[in-house]
Amino acid sequence: MLDPEKILELKNIWQNFMQTGKLETAKLRGEIAESWIRCYKKGVLPQNECNLPVLSKDKIEELIMRKDVLIKIARPLMVKIHEFVAGSGIIVVLTDEKGYVIEALGDEEVLEEAKKLVALGTFWSEEAAGTNSIGTAIKTGRPVQVSGPEHYSPFLHGWTCSAAPIKDEKGNIIGVIDISGPSEKTHLHTLGMAVSAAEAIMLQIKIQQKNRELTVINQRMNNVFVNMSDGVIFLDSEGFIQQMNPAAEKILRKGISKLKGIFIGKVIRFPRHVEDILLSERCEEYSDIEVSIKKQGETINCIASQILIFDEKGKASGAIMILSPLKKVRNLVNRFSGAHAAFTFDDIIGKDPKFLEAVKIARMAATTNSNVLLQGESGTGKELFAQAIHNSSSRAGEPFIAVNCGAIPRELLGSELFGYVEGAFTGAKKGGRPGKFELASGGTLFLDEIGEMPLGKQVSLLRAIQEKEITRIGDDRIIPVDVRIISATNKDLYKEVRKGIFRQDLYYRLNVISITLPPLRERPGDIPLLFYYFLKDISIKLGCRVPDVDQEVLTCLSRYSWLGNVRELHNVVERILNLTGGQKITPRHLPAEIKEGKSSYEEKNIGKANWEEVLDFSVEQERDRYRRYIEKEEYSLLISLLARHGGNISRVAKEMGVSRNTIYRKLKKYNILK
Repeated sequence: MLDPEKILELKNIWQNFMQTGKLETAKLRGEIAESWIRCYKKGVLPQNECNLPVLSKDKIEELIMRKDVLIKIARPLMVKIHEFVAGSGIIVVLTDEKGYVIEALGDEEVLEEAKKLVALGTFWSEEAAGTNSIGTAIKTGRPVQVSGPEHYSPFLHGWTCSAAPIKDEKGNIIGVIDISGPSEKTHLHTLGMAVSAAEAIMLQIKIQQKNRELTVINQRMNNVFVNMSDGVIFLDSEGFIQQMNPAAEKILRKGISKLKGIFIGKVIRFPRHVEDILLSERCEEYSDIEVSIKKQGETINCIASQILIFDEKGKASGAIMILSPLKKVRNLVNRFSGAHAAFTFDDIIGKDPKFLEAVKIARMAATTNSNVLLQGESGTGKELFAQAIHNSSSRAGEPFIAVNCGAIPRELLGSELFGYVEGAFTGAKKGGRPGKFELASGGTLFLDEIGEMPLGKQVSLLRAIQEKEITRIGDDRIIPVDVRIISATNKDLYKEVRKGIFRQDLYYRLNVISITLPPLRERPGDIPLLFYYFLKDISIKLGCRVPDVDQEVLTCLSRYSWLGNVRELHNVVERILNLTGGQKITPRHLPAEIKEGKSSYEEKNIGKANWEEVLDFSVEQERDRYRRYIEKEEYSLLISLLARHGGNISRVAKEMGVSRNTIYRKLKKYNILK
């Protein structure tokens, strides 16, 4: 509060400035002197009565709505300030960033007397009212107190006003809080109150902004949590279920209302080393382990990972488990690892009637889910047909898995087809491994060289095809699989059955739709067609022009026997192009055997009529030899299964698809059971 002498001195300075335009700045506070000079230069007229601009009613409503958040935050603080100074004639005013009043609190009689000063929409800029706490605080961006004659207009000389700007996080002024009252009742500390109020309002704005940001983040996280295709389960530090998303409920086939508070080990079956951790009530992280859930007689295999949640003291307070169904993981792996069919019927080249009949049957087979048996010599395009059938079927978007039954060692074929669990045998991968049946589930399993499959493994294959379920080696869990089988062989499987080398029941399971691919030598009209197709295709891949071809070259190609079939023709074309580099192809570029019209695989004049005579053994001797071979295979299979199942006859019988009595008879026959 100014003393009477100071008030008189300020009035004299003000009057002299108004009359002469000269200011004794040494006797004024710097911020006041600067404001007076600004107002004088802008031609602001000192007012003896309050005649400030006021917004229209519509503009006031629009302004109040725009500043709703600021008003709601500031009003409780303004109420507290008013309660503290009630009865002193002090008014608490809130304006926007331009200086328009948006809220005012004070004693009713004081507000009535000062209604022209603090009515909503009243404009308190320096340009409108001259030097004043609100306008000057906006102009300088700093808190300011203007007392008595420090005001530019005489109608405010009886007031002391203290104002502080309210700023956002970027430092922009968004409003002003002002505490005003009669000079004789106002203390210097009112400026401190205004500054504290402004800081409190800014803090509340910052908190609300952070809360809004957290709300948005929580909404986004909740959307991710709810809409994730993987299952998410929140566990406490002891492994009890606290929360889960809809995907987890779908996988577990129970809602959170039924599973909350249940120990996770009772819901999900973990590998032994993880079960030990759970039972010891330890909370540890793990990644990409295989777990299983058994519901309604069905086993669902999943890949699980777990990360820990830590409290502020760094102690594990819980965990988040991510569950992904193994089928979904397999589909992703197959998609990115190239486990799919690339060829379609458009890639099959030929116009020979026999060949076109095979294509016709293959197209018909593609419309069904029946098993297909492709027969033909090596190189006739059996896998090409298999892929084309798959890509034209209802399983086109699912995996296409090829297995060469003749290229996999007999002892590994079972694990390759059906998979295994951890510890199933020496060298088994940690965590186990799914087999080709599981990887192909939903799609097509192509069994190439099916005629080479050992007799002992044919039993397991038959059961998998019949029952549409498999059991991994070393496990007792049944895994349902949905695969369409396309098999291929260069042998006459029916003859193999008659010899006792191939199981008759498996043969009829595989041979639902039979397609025989004619060898290339039986469709000579397709040789030039395929030659020019390969010539163009390989030229593009090698980056050379398609060369001209001497007519004699086609003559040589047509009289050659092509025991390697289409594959051999493809290799010959690639060899020629690498030699010619795009130059004209002549007979000199052909391999010697093709120029001479002979096959490098010629049968040395051994005809089918005298085949048995040349080999010098009878059909009966051949059957006897194969009978001994079968017995040897069966003996090896029994020894292997007994070792795997620890001598459990029931399990051995189940895997072989026969009764326990049959197993006992075979054990006695081979002198295994004594």
